[in-house]
Amino acid sequence: MAFYLSGFRCFPRLWKSNPSPKLGPGHSSLSLCLTVYCGIRNQQSWFSVKPSSQNIKAMNLLITKGRKLKGNNNNKQVSSESHYFAAGAAKKRSHIGNPQNEDHPSSSLRNTIQIPTKPLNSEEWDKLKDCFKGKISFEDWISSQMAHHNSSVEVAKSLLAWVAAKNNGIVGYNLLVKYLYLCVFHKHTSEVIDVYEIMKARYKSLESGGYTLLIRGLIQSDRWKEALPLLEDIKKVMIPSKKNYHDCIQGALLHQDVNIAWNLYQELLGHNAIPMLETLKAFFDFGKDIKDDHYSNKLLDILWYLRNNQLYPGESFARSIKTWFESGQCSSCGKAIEPIHLSPEEYRFLKEKVMSEVIDGGDQYRKTTPQELKKFKNFVDSCPPFDIVIDGLNVAKMFRKGRESQILLDVVSQLAKQNLQLLVLGRKHMLGQSSQWRKDEMEQVQEQAYCFFADNISEDDPFLLYAALHSGDHCKFITKDLMRDHKACLPDARTQRLFFKWQQGHQLAILKGFPRSKLTFQNILTYDTVVQTTGDSWHIPYDEDLVERYSYEVPTKWLCLHQKTQMPTVC
Repeated sequence: MAFYLSGFRCFPRLWKSNPSPKLGPGHSSLSLCLTVYCGIRNQQSWFSVKPSSQNIKAMNLLITKGRKLKGNNNNKQVSSESHYFAAGAAKKRSHIGNPQNEDHPSSSLRNTIQIPTKPLNSEEWDKLKDCFKGKISFEDWISSQMAHHNSSVEVAKSLLAWVAAKNNGIVGYNLLVKYLYLCVFHKHTSEVIDVYEIMKARYKSLESGGYTLLIRGLIQSDRWKEALPLLEDIKKVMIPSKKNYHDCIQGALLHQDVNIAWNLYQELLGHNAIPMLETLKAFFDFGKDIKDDHYSNKLLDILWYLRNNQLYPGESFARSIKTWFESGQCSSCGKAIEPIHLSPEEYRFLKEKVMSEVIDGGDQYRKTTPQELKKFKNFVDSCPPFDIVIDGLNVAKMFRKGRESQILLDVVSQLAKQNLQLLVLGRKHMLGQSSQWRKDEMEQVQEQAYCFFADNISEDDPFLLYAALHSGDHCKFITKDLMRDHKACLPDARTQRLFFKWQQGHQLAILKGFPRSKLTFQNILTYDTVVQTTGDSWHIPYDEDLVERYSYEVPTKWLCLHQKTQMPTVC
């Protein structure tokens, strides 16, 4: 199966001049494609991307290493967990008396060709192909390697452009699907939508693998609901996989449509399928910000489901359950406290006000030109939504010891390992060679994160606010700047309060992380520090005597008042 490319950068034009068959690609074509993928990674890993996050994409799983008994060690200890049904016991038993039964990588095609790390032109691709000595197609081999190594979308685009130029505008279906995988993996939603439009125009139906990738990619965009008809298309020929349901549920929760998420969950149970634990975890992650007894009862039903089906949550899932139990509840009376997160309506209101009052109408033009701000907006629009926006110059100066470029690289490298979409904002002088800024270290930063370097006299806070708000409510930002000047630019008390509430729930502060130690962030509040009532109770934050609190800080002590007790309780 082949596709015609008349102009690579304009995806919607692909295939328009080519008559469309009514049926999707034959089973053998896509099945072969998926078989090749499985040779690279197992199918579950191939179609998996990290959870969104708004959630939550930055949480590290703590792994406890099992104890090893060394030979001739007279101080052997038997763990209290070493019973017959203990987790990992079967695997340990399988190695007793059979140490040679280890997994060895199977022999495979070995090439000295290095996978490109930047887009190549036609001549460079020709030279790379001439060096290839394998028996299989170079195009199939290099695209599979790029998928295996999660190459950048831009490199994959240059490969497709080269193939199209060498084949009269024709690109094979397998190659396009591998490109789609990379777009999904890197969360390039605009490119995913381009490919989606192509496939929708070309085929009446696809195979499950194509549907799975499109669903996974669409849920991150504002067109997430278009993933639901794709789920219905799968139902016409088979029961969708639990991963398909998981993606659609994640998309619904990501976009605050709880009813659709619960309906899909009940539908999955109706197929007598056991949901993925990641799906159940998503409901708890979402629930920590929900003040609703009906929703809480449904989460309790999930806990009973775990019990009745003898399912055990992983460590990350267990933390989500714990956070849900503890978040937003008064430790004295158990009443729910208002969450720190903005409602969708509040978020849209704040975003519009910040854009009009701070970004477009503020005083940043005293240091930033309209041309530079427009250039930055175009840059952000061309990138996928960011998970974390980093004030590069600010972060680099957080620690007294160490070279500034090395500190920034250390922070970026640790965050990049979590497969987060990062944006580093900086100034142009950071790219020059000096005692504090090394070019090789800054090149490594640019390899792991999107970067924008403004003029040296520019004010970078408006850039940070624009990128964070534009990326969505899940996006966090790292800076020591308290943003007081920008808060003062906002027109009224309500907008200023929403800004401070958003800031408290999204600004990350690094407690420690240098030199080359694990990053530690200060906890972000999950509840709103404001006088509040639930009708029969009042919760009042108050200042302790002899504790000096600055205007940008909030109290840590609460007074809990409820009608059934005569004496107030101090939390």
